[in-house]
Amino acid sequence: MIATLPKSQIQANCLIAGEWIQGEESQTPVHSPYNGAKIGVASEPSAAQIETALKAASLAQKEWAKLPIKERSKVLFQFRNILLRDIDEISHLKAAESGKTFEEGKAGLLKGIEVLEFALSIQNLDLNGKLEVSRGVSCEYRREPLGVVLNITPFNFPAMVPMWTIPIAIALGNAYVWKPSDKTPLTSFRIANALIEAGLPAGVLTVLPGGAKTVELLIDHPIIQAIGFVGSTKVARIVYERGTRLGKRVLALGGAKNHIILLPDANPELSGIGISDSFTGCAGQRCMAASVLLAVGAVDAHLEKIKARAASLTLGNDMGAIISKAQEDFLRSAIDQAEKEGAKVLLDGRKATAPAGMNSGNWIGPTILDHVKPGSHAHVTELFGPILSIIRVKDLSEALAIQATSAYGNACSVFTSSGAMADRVTREAKAGMVGVNVGVPVPREPFSFGGVRASKFGHGDITGAHSLDFWSDVKKITTKWEMQSDSTWMS
Repeated sequence: MIATLPKSQIQANCLIAGEWIQGEESQTPVHSPYNGAKIGVASEPSAAQIETALKAASLAQKEWAKLPIKERSKVLFQFRNILLRDIDEISHLKAAESGKTFEEGKAGLLKGIEVLEFALSIQNLDLNGKLEVSRGVSCEYRREPLGVVLNITPFNFPAMVPMWTIPIAIALGNAYVWKPSDKTPLTSFRIANALIEAGLPAGVLTVLPGGAKTVELLIDHPIIQAIGFVGSTKVARIVYERGTRLGKRVLALGGAKNHIILLPDANPELSGIGISDSFTGCAGQRCMAASVLLAVGAVDAHLEKIKARAASLTLGNDMGAIISKAQEDFLRSAIDQAEKEGAKVLLDGRKATAPAGMNSGNWIGPTILDHVKPGSHAHVTELFGPILSIIRVKDLSEALAIQATSAYGNACSVFTSSGAMADRVTREAKAGMVGVNVGVPVPREPFSFGGVRASKFGHGDITGAHSLDFWSDVKKITTKWEMQSDSTWMS
């Protein structure tokens, strides 16, 4: 269902040294994709305010890092309780500004809370280590925070993606600077207030809304030690190159063009629901959505199931809005172009009806394009909307060969009843996350989220066990207290 819009406009200011301060640079209105209604205003900080914020964060981080991880975790535990207490209120807000349905907004926040729960387990999982390596000599390692870290988050998951990183980075003793998307800055105000209520010391969290100028000032600042980013591949590459040129640690997640392979022996019900929900969920505005369906052999009956499921969805109730009018126009033109290039429109979202009273919003329905040609615009371009492109192939080898040509490498799934075919796809697919009879193969904690190729710039993953080494350093210590009578080169 459509979320409830805020009763009054929300002012998303800058959180600097624990205080909400209006940005001196600009004031930008925030409109709901549902109907274009103004639901808030975000203020962008000046260079002087950014300088003040980062100096305060650096001071706060030094004190925060002195606390044992168990004490830091107590704050995060209270944070979790507050989020669960206010989950409906926050979900309505994040859905209203991003265009999601209320249910999608809530699901995203719950996934973020799952990462928070993983962060709470770090105190028990990551116990460092000490070993007597030879007579009288011991070695150990200690995990240490980096200092002040930056995360730049996208519009499509204004709570979930920040929650991938906030709990882990803070639990490890860092101070965290959050630059939310300029399209969806209001959720950051609500999440930050929950952390403040939980008892997070002033300055450990900084929120700085804004656009490219704010991002550049933050990346370039010497106080910032590491940078996380989620967004388009074009911008991810820019962020990665700018940050690493300064010698900073950067993990920038980019776009995707996820392929699903459908084999004739697949369960029709399972594939019909799984594939349809994958490309229509979040109105296709997620980097794990199915974009291309590689239809192997005689699977027309399966395609009818997918089409029927997608056609049954209604805008507003089952599927949300598109983030902007410009993006809606882009999606419509992409469908037009696919038709000109020979694709057959099996389901036309251009004709879908907007919810009552919301014709001024940004709406497009589920769209299925059949007989899309490999290498065409609909095949290779990340459209970021509820559009499924079907490419017909003769066998699994051809399907895997087409998938391998993708510049991206976030996800690939296969729908089949054959263990041997599934195993082959998991081995040969050129993707960081692979699913078997799963349309959206997002790993659950503590398994890490991350793609390959142009879907990720940097090493490691942004969540799960593999994220610890991104948000911290490991110090190695070798100790000897006295000479041993039988000493060797090892002691």
